Amino acid sequence: MKPDDPLLRIIACPIDKGQLTLLLPEDVLYNPRLRRRYPIIDGIPQLLPSSGTRVPDDEHERILRRIGP
Repeated sequence: MKPDDPLLRIIACPIDKGQLTLLLPEDVLYNPRLRRRYPIIDGIPQLLPSSGTRVPDDEHERILRRIGP
């Protein structure tokens, strides 16, 4: 998945229905509100609630610094 992929405008977190942020080169979608990441496998976002994993506080802070405000 690339940052300009039109799919990024319409996909949403399966839990809070909010926007997700693409993190590269990890190839994951991130929800900073819930601190959950969802993998992208072979170009397909895995957006089942059970596919998401919670990110520890220190990693969440690093991600926020990367993606900005």
